[in-house]
Amino acid sequence: MIYEGILTKMQTEYQNPIQYYLVFEHAFLHMNQLLGKSIEIHHTGYQCLNCSKKKKIFRQGFCYDCFMNSASAGDWIIKPELSKAHLDIEDRDLAYEKRVQLQPHIVYLALSSEVKVGVTRKTQVPTRWIDQGAIQALPIIEVPNRYLAGITEVALKSYFADKTNWQKMLKNEVPVVDLLAEREKIASILPAEVLDFFHPTPDDLFDLHYPVMHYPAKVTSLNLEKTPQYTGQLQGIKGQYLIFDDQTVFNVRTYEGFEVRLQIDK
Repeated sequence: MIYEGILTKMQTEYQNPIQYYLVFEHAFLHMNQLLGKSIEIHHTGYQCLNCSKKKKIFRQGFCYDCFMNSASAGDWIIKPELSKAHLDIEDRDLAYEKRVQLQPHIVYLALSSEVKVGVTRKTQVPTRWIDQGAIQALPIIEVPNRYLAGITEVALKSYFADKTNWQKMLKNEVPVVDLLAEREKIASILPAEVLDFFHPTPDDLFDLHYPVMHYPAKVTSLNLEKTPQYTGQLQGIKGQYLIFDDQTVFNVRTYEGFEVRLQIDK
């Protein structure tokens, strides 16, 4: 079977194990059903996810012009503490920024390679944790806008990592940590502006299980620009990564906006 289309991050369902779907314009693949099968990947072109032009992708699925100008690629996306919509201050498009920033956000602890702190919109729970390959996640606090979540994350970065070690995550080198106990330690370091929102409950710990037949002992990342054609047998899916039998891993999200042709062995 041959499938062609523009890569976007895999859609997911929170089940045991997580269910993954690769969605193209005219077709979709239920990736869990491809475990143990050979997949041939051909990189055939580009299409910006914002303007739809056949331009080389610069970052986050956008061409250079869109990345530099689109409201959905502002600095506050990566650094939520830079959000200013609550002050009526525009970055690139105030209407868009109000829609995204002025909604409930969750600050959380997640266990993917070590304990990390992060921020996500409430509507992205538990999708955000699945995309990071976390095996457990625990909400710390829910706040009404992105700015308050951002300053909370900044305060906690001195105590927790804010990035996932993707190699450890994919090799399943994850320490045993009591996230509930870790959450109990943070009340004294939260910013004063968010203390009224801190109401921890014991029953909101998420466990996440991934469809992986074999974890690799080491990992080599597939770069579609350097290796535009690759074939491997799918051994697992974790985060937004496909794991193959030769210990090659492919981060689907990194290659959003890349046009591909996939050939699946029956």
